[in-house]
Amino acid sequence: MAVSASSSAQQARQALAKRLADLCRDAGLTGLDLAERCGWSRSKSSRIMNAKTPPSADDIRAWCHACGAEDQTEDLFASLRNAEGMWVTWRRMERAGLKQAQEARLPLYQRTRRFRSYSSWLVPGMIQTQPYTTAALHAIQRRRGLVDDVADAVAARMERQRVLYEGDRRFAFLVEESVLRAGIGGAEVMSGQLGHLISIASLPNVSLGVVPMRPDRERWPAEGFWIYDTAQVNVELISGYLTITQPSEVAMYAKTFAELAALAVYGAAARALITSALDALG
Repeated sequence: MAVSASSSAQQARQALAKRLADLCRDAGLTGLDLAERCGWSRSKSSRIMNAKTPPSADDIRAWCHACGAEDQTEDLFASLRNAEGMWVTWRRMERAGLKQAQEARLPLYQRTRRFRSYSSWLVPGMIQTQPYTTAALHAIQRRRGLVDDVADAVAARMERQRVLYEGDRRFAFLVEESVLRAGIGGAEVMSGQLGHLISIASLPNVSLGVVPMRPDRERWPAEGFWIYDTAQVNVELISGYLTITQPSEVAMYAKTFAELAALAVYGAAARALITSALDALG
């Protein structure tokens, strides 16, 4: 699934570009007229109107002033923030530390009633133990050279896990079998985490599926993603964090989740795979 060039983000950029182009036309201006009023090259106006170059906030302010449409500035700022927010690099998201990145997602979790999570890298954060989270966030902090607020970030993630036990929320977790065997934090940490998965699977509002490793899969592993109700998907990539709200793309991820869920095992069969991974720790 090629999500780095998400059509959600592209369509948001194109919608903003169209609004700016419409303002220009409604004001009776050509691209050259606008460029002259703003002190730009003609090519800059063309690139912005054709969604080749994203405008800055200053560009939007100048554009609205040139078109006599200052009353549209704030609304266009909101559209710009929406388009920019669909793709966020890890460095930008975590520039104030890992704690803030954890806390920023809490409102989304609180308003969601149906969660679907697929992970091919790590145990999903919502069902991690504290030692596992600590090991994972320490690894991220060191790799990305971030300020060391790991203890506070771990506490924020543990606090967020309360939504598992509150309200009428439903959770469906899918993990690749490799997640059970690709250790982080050492044998003791992994042992505790695998035991926790067995406990979590017994919750009445939780479904835990494990996609077995096998040589003849027709649906290969994908990047990790979360689906929040039917409104939003978040995808974690190596380079950043993608937010998808375009209904057709949300549906694509829902379909992928269903296909992976059909490959997974549950109940006793899932416990057997977890127990096998536990036994392998020695």
